[in-house]
This record gives sequence, structure tokens and C-alpha cells, in this order.
Amino acid sequence: MELIIKCLVCFFAGAGAGIGTGFAGMSAAAVIGPMLVTFLGIPAYQAVGIGLMSDVLASSVSAWTYKRNGNLDIKRSLLLLISVLTMTAVGSYAASFLPEQTMSGTMQVAMIFIGLRFLLKPVQSTKEQMAEQSKNSRIVKSIVGGAVVGFICGAVGAGGGMMLLFVLTSFLGYEMHMAVGTSVFIMAFTALTGGVSHFAVGGMPDAFSLVLCVVFTFLWARIAAVIANKASAKTLNRAVGIVMIVTSIVILTVNYLS
Repeated sequence: MELIIKCLVCFFAGAGAGIGTGFAGMSAAAVIGPMLVTFLGIPAYQAVGIGLMSDVLASSVSAWTYKRNGNLDIKRSLLLLISVLTMTAVGSYAASFLPEQTMSGTMQVAMIFIGLRFLLKPVQSTKEQMAEQSKNSRIVKSIVGGAVVGFICGAVGAGGGMMLLFVLTSFLGYEMHMAVGTSVFIMAFTALTGGVSHFAVGGMPDAFSLVLCVVFTFLWARIAAVIANKASAKTLNRAVGIVMIVTSIVILTVNYLS
């Protein structure tokens, strides 16, 4: 019975995380971490590590899908990637000294407001407008935005993908599909850095739960990414907003139950 419960929890955690990753560039740990802690009793630090490692393949397959559809900007996102990775390692180390629920509730509330932003004020930038950003402005915004996102992702394992999507659309002027594709590309490296750091500091987690979450998240992320790339920008804005809001409400409920 215990094995069945573990499989079910990992399936629903992976499904929620994969859909969030493929549609909205979400960090898988935002869903997986709270569910593993609440329903399986896995220590929070290890649960976040499982979520981050699940994010690696999920974000990678999502990024590959977006790239095939011409919605991935690697060249102009490299500086942002470096900034995010650097601060992810710092945030991951800092997390080992923080209480388990630190920043979690605040982050979920912030995600609800960001989700409302995509619903009420959809991103309408085009790829042509995106290219008009000045080089110096893009450099500064990439470094500062990447540092904030990286620390958040490393410290709490949640919200990094959402904050990254917000930075790409609101500060760097990315078109919606390109923003999600670039977000999951960066999150693949960010999740790997954060996951390895978590395991190095906190030790290896339950291997069975790790494998199940990785597989289920990967499968659902692939399905969601294919659907998202066929959707219009308006539809994708709505999907991103709804995914953010629903996910945040579910996580807040799960945290309350724990």
C-alpha cells in the first residue's frame, strides 16, 4: 500500500510539474517539493533536490521542442544563464541554513500576482521588437535579473522559472513563445546546478521517488511543450497565467495541510 501511495504522489507531482514546465517554464521543484514533503514525509531539502533534478530532463525536452519551433534564443541569453547559474549555487548553499518553509508562502503569493499579470495584461511583444533592445540595457538587466532569479531558485527550489519568465517578458522584452523556450533552456542548467548542490550538501534522497518524479515530469513536460508551441501567443499567455495561479493555490493548500 505504501508503494502504491508513493507511485501516485510521484505521478501527480510529476504531472503538475511537467505541465507547468512545458507550458509556462515553471521550476518542477515548485510542485514536487511541497507534495513530497507533505504526502511522503521526505525532508524538505531533499525534496527540493528531487524537484530540481526532475526539472533537468523536463526543461531539456521542453527547450528542445521550443527550439524545433524557432522559439529559443541561446545567443542573447548566455549572460543571463551565467548570472543565474552563479547565484543558484550560492542560493542552494544558503538554503541549508534556512528554516524549511522560509519564503515558500511569499513566493506562491507572488506567483499568483504574476499569473494575473499574464491573464490581465498579456505579453504582446514581437520578435522584431525584442531585437530592438539596446545591448547595454540588455546586459545590465540580464546580470541583475539573473542574480535574483538564480538565488531564489537555489534557495527555495521554487519560483525560479516563473521569475525568469517575468524577467524575460517584462524587462528584456521577449515575445511569449520565445520567453518560455529560453526560460526552460536556462532552467535546465539551473536545475542541474541546484540539484547537484542540494545532493552534495544534504546527501542522496530516496532513489525510487527520484526516478519516478524524473520520468513522470519528463513525459508530461514533453506533451505540454508540444501543445504550447501550437498555441497562439494569446492562448499561451492565458495558459501560463492559469498554470501559475492554480499551481500556487494548490501549493499553498498543500503547505497549509502540512
